[in-house]
Amino acid sequence: MISTFEMEVGGRILTLETGRFAGLADGAVSVRYGDTMVLATACASKNPREGADFLPLTVDVEEKMYAAGKVPGGFFRREGRPSSDAVLMARLIDRPLRPLFPKRFFNDVQIVVTVLSADRVEQPDTLGIIGAAAALTISDIPFDQPLGACRIGLSDGELVVNPTFEESESGLLDLVVAGTGDAVMMVEAGAREVNEEVIVDALELAQEVNGAIVDLIREMREKVGKQKRAFEPGPAAAAAERATREFLGDSVRKALAAPGDKQTRQTALAEIEARLVEALGGAHNPAHLTGALHDEEAAAIRDAILRENRRPDGRRPDEIRPLSSETGLLPRVHGSALFTRGETQVLSSVTLASLGDAQRLDTLSPQTEKRFLHHYNFPPYSTGEVRRMGTG
Repeated sequence: MISTFEMEVGGRILTLETGRFAGLADGAVSVRYGDTMVLATACASKNPREGADFLPLTVDVEEKMYAAGKVPGGFFRREGRPSSDAVLMARLIDRPLRPLFPKRFFNDVQIVVTVLSADRVEQPDTLGIIGAAAALTISDIPFDQPLGACRIGLSDGELVVNPTFEESESGLLDLVVAGTGDAVMMVEAGAREVNEEVIVDALELAQEVNGAIVDLIREMREKVGKQKRAFEPGPAAAAAERATREFLGDSVRKALAAPGDKQTRQTALAEIEARLVEALGGAHNPAHLTGALHDEEAAAIRDAILRENRRPDGRRPDEIRPLSSETGLLPRVHGSALFTRGETQVLSSVTLASLGDAQRLDTLSPQTEKRFLHHYNFPPYSTGEVRRMGTG
């Protein structure tokens, strides 16, 4: 049975529909705003992943050129790997959803958001967040907290809810907020010298909009939601947590408060983890043990900040790490600089080229070329690790 739920957002109708597409998915919701439409599906495995101590959540965004009435570029005229816009949209969806899953839920979860129609006026990323949250909420997957998302712009001194592509390009503010109505789960923003009062007003407006969207998703759950599958972390996980706390005592807090740099603290914590698994790994699942250890680390850091007004490296909350910068390091490039904050470094270089070197874009957005290109690399040696090197 097809069920449709509607509300007005920013002067346009937001429509959520379920029952038409992907009937075998655990949850499936299509979201339409203007003539832009996305389909969000959610599926989860029935059993936890073996050895996992994290939530194995995957978010995939599919951009189909037919959504904008276009034939894909390239020799074979087929969609290739995800575009940069699709990758960023997937990350935007993942960030606010991941913390809302129940603790110790280690089943594989896959969310697929497909852009079915793109009018190149309304922006699909916030629709993807809404659709994914709605699909999870009405599914049998243990996910009980609906989520709303919207974009706030600033045009002619007025805040605009869900500005169009054109309005975002010409406006002074581009703020994306995802939240439960009671709490903000994710903020991403770009602005042109906007004062703090405007940002606060924009966040409050976004939360008001998101609260109304959450109410709509709750209505969906009440009318068409599936019975949630039973989930309990289980006595084994609870026993591992108790055993971990008893084994650790105050060793984690002492390791975090010990003098030295970040690497010294990480080495001390790694030694604690090794001792923990060696001592209790025979009686408890090592994944449960390491998960409990990471919870103790987070609690110790939070407690030190709130109670002692101290970060792990001894700084107060309002103190920044030592800063330094150098320029002109690379002799044959157009520009280069090294910026250091504490133990974090960024080596940047810039290249100026002719307009003919602009990147041509074949995406669902109205943008046809990009003149500012930002490449970001995170090699494994930057964190002292050994990992596979990717392209770029």
